[in-house]
Amino acid sequence: MDPLYVPLMELFHDVTLQTALGQYLDLTTADPSKVDFSRFSMQVYTNIVVYKTAFYTFYLPIALGMRVAGLSDPALYDKARHICVLMGEYFQVQDDVLDCYGDAETIGKIGTDIRDNKCSWLINTALAICTPAQRKTLESNYARHDAKSEAAVKKIYKNLELYSKFQAYEEERFFELSQMISEVRGMPPTIFSQLLKRIYKRKK
Repeated sequence: MDPLYVPLMELFHDVTLQTALGQYLDLTTADPSKVDFSRFSMQVYTNIVVYKTAFYTFYLPIALGMRVAGLSDPALYDKARHICVLMGEYFQVQDDVLDCYGDAETIGKIGTDIRDNKCSWLINTALAICTPAQRKTLESNYARHDAKSEAAVKKIYKNLELYSKFQAYEEERFFELSQMISEVRGMPPTIFSQLLKRIYKRKK
């Protein structure tokens, strides 16, 4: 048996479980029949995106390459996991923002997070800073399948300057990741820096 077989199989099994847990959490917070913001929080959101997106999109291909290259230092895998988790979270926040603000022709789809009751970065950021009156408007209009309700939610987002807050978050996360990547030793850091370059300020 190839000595890589077991480590690669275990890696696929671990990431499959993590992705399934993230998908389950995503589905259970997005009840299509009612709005229940008590299910939403930034911590719940972070758990969803880390398990649903970060592991299989970023960590899995990196870790596979590391295994094939013969790298075995657990500390190096921990470093790679940490970078990939933060990068995956950043990538999903971008997706949420593009769903609301992106050009449909550029991203290839019409955003539906508001209508689908998604536990997104935007709604969680809004809920943390909105007034009671704004929260009531969000509760009345979120997850409604009509353009008027969607527009009401987007108006709250605009009043709360959520896009500007995302831009600040993006710069902060880019700096944080760049610093972490510069500290990588024991493997070429360019695999991380090239990934970050590809997604930084992406439009689709």
